Amino acid sequence: MAIADDLKKTLTDPTPLYFAAGTADLAVQQAKKVPGFIEQLRAEAPARIEAVKNTDTKAVQDRARVAQEAVTSKVAEVFGAIDPKKLGETAQDLALRGVGVAAEYAVRAKETYDKVAEHGEQTVRAWRGEVADEIVDIAGAVEPEPTAVPEPAAAPEPAAEPAPAAEASVDGVDGEKPAKKSAARRGAAKKATVPAGDGS
Repeated sequence: MAIADDLKKTLTDPTPLYFAAGTADLAVQQAKKVPGFIEQLRAEAPARIEAVKNTDTKAVQDRARVAQEAVTSKVAEVFGAIDPKKLGETAQDLALRGVGVAAEYAVRAKETYDKVAEHGEQTVRAWRGEVADEIVDIAGAVEPEPTAVPEPAAAPEPAAEPAPAAEASVDGVDGEKPAKKSAARRGAAKKATVPAGDGS
């Protein structure tokens, strides 16, 4: 029974639909920002291209070599400082931290889901309101103003007829048939209890 209740609750819960509507609305809002972003890139592109053209390749190579040496020395330092005894403790500590981080992300995901679903619910309400307003406007333009039409007087309803007497006796209301049946049953029961060996 609990499974059926859970299934019914899941199938009737509008939150996923609100989440989808909220996601669609947020996507539309972000899509509206794209033309401005493209214009910004077009404006900045010549300066960035010129900066790349004017960059000295030797200086870039020198920076990359210095960065690679720094990373290599850090890696060697980390591997040199590893103690096998502390490694197990560190792994356990990292696992516990991972569980905590996963739980935190799950809570954040649920909060984000709820926020987007709430935004979607408001969006759906706005859509419904807009559609309802449009329908009212269209109906007002199409339909003429209603005029008062007098209603005809209602005819009196016929009174309920009593049930026929034959149906009452079938139901045992008059008390005759059920009594006859029980008397016939009692007689059959007496015949069955008479001993078979009694000759009198």
